[in-house]
Amino acid sequence: MSTGELLNVDPVELKFPFELKKQISCSLQLSNKTENHVAFKVKTTNPKKYCVRPNTGVVLPRSTCDIIVTMQAQKEAPPDMQCRDKFLLQSVVASPGIAPKDITPEMFSKTPGRVVEECKLKVLYLPPPQPPSPVLEEPDEGVSPKVSFDSGNLNGSEVIARQNVDSDDKSSEARSLISKLTDEKNAAIQQNNKIRQEIVRRTPEAWRQQKSRGRGLDHHCHCYRVDWSTFGVPLEE
Repeated sequence: MSTGELLNVDPVELKFPFELKKQISCSLQLSNKTENHVAFKVKTTNPKKYCVRPNTGVVLPRSTCDIIVTMQAQKEAPPDMQCRDKFLLQSVVASPGIAPKDITPEMFSKTPGRVVEECKLKVLYLPPPQPPSPVLEEPDEGVSPKVSFDSGNLNGSEVIARQNVDSDDKSSEARSLISKLTDEKNAAIQQNNKIRQEIVRRTPEAWRQQKSRGRGLDHHCHCYRVDWSTFGVPLEE
């Protein structure tokens, strides 16, 4: 911060995070610590490179004014990231009620009896902000990390252990399939028994006639028999 008789200027170094082909801005604050109206004007050694808004104005008594300095997009970086550009802020006591449009260059001319306060500002180029480093995600508590097996990198005991695990998985699948088939077999037997009972209850006369002809109920229920031997499960008589 620069402390003058009329204005405090903060900061006194204009810092630009330099990036090629990109406009970059920084701010400047003027604080009027007097009871007078203070007119100001901003000059630069490279006016084509920078845009200052506002470049002239009035700071009211005991108030502040913000200035935005924008550097135009640059096609190439300067050697060693050093910048020789400079700014000059001039300020004078102005008449009460003066408007920015009433400010003229003659107001900042150094003549006898007129005090023109000046503050020189430097320009600094900063390296562009670096992207944040990636953060490794930690596994949730209570969850074991997944381990992948590669038989090409396993020793003999590890290969055998893996084969045992695969064998146990296949045995479990076989037991599950046999249990499922057994349940289906029992359900089919129960269904056959129900059908037999229903036929006997509804058609006793037809049943007796069929039996006298040498054809038992097995003829009626033959379509419900299931050949479980095809599934590797022995039939229960």
